[in-house]
Amino acid sequence: MATEDEHPRHPDIAAMLTDQTSACKAALAAIAAGGEVQVSDREAPHWMVHGIAATRLRRSLKRGLPKTLGLDETVEILARHRGEQLRTGTILAADRLWFFTLYFDATGTELLACSGVKRPPMPSTKDSFEP
Repeated sequence: MATEDEHPRHPDIAAMLTDQTSACKAALAAIAAGGEVQVSDREAPHWMVHGIAATRLRRSLKRGLPKTLGLDETVEILARHRGEQLRTGTILAADRLWFFTLYFDATGTELLACSGVKRPPMPSTKDSFEP
C-alpha cells in the first residue's frame, strides 16, 4: 500500500511550476492570486491528451483567437511522451480571465508542461437583458 509521501494526493503545484513552458510564470501568479487548482486522479492515454492540446493549438492558430501561452511548447513536450499515460489538471484564475491546463506524468508527481488560454470577458450584469 502506498503512503501519502510516495503518491501525494494534492501535490504542491506552485512548487512544480518552474520553467517547463512560457505559461508557468502566469500560472504561478494565478495561484498566488487565489486561482482554483484541480488535478485529475485519473490517467489518460498520451494520444488523447496530446491530441486535445494539438487540436487547441491548430484552432487557435487558424482563428487567431484566443490568446494562448505555452501551447506550442506543450504540444512539443507532450510529443516526447508517446505511449505513456498522463494526468491533467487545471488552474482557473480568480478573475476568470485565464485558464491554465497542467500536464503531469502518470503518477502526478512530475509536471511536464503548462499551457494557458485567455478567456473572453464575461458580460457584466449591466449588459444583461432585463424584462
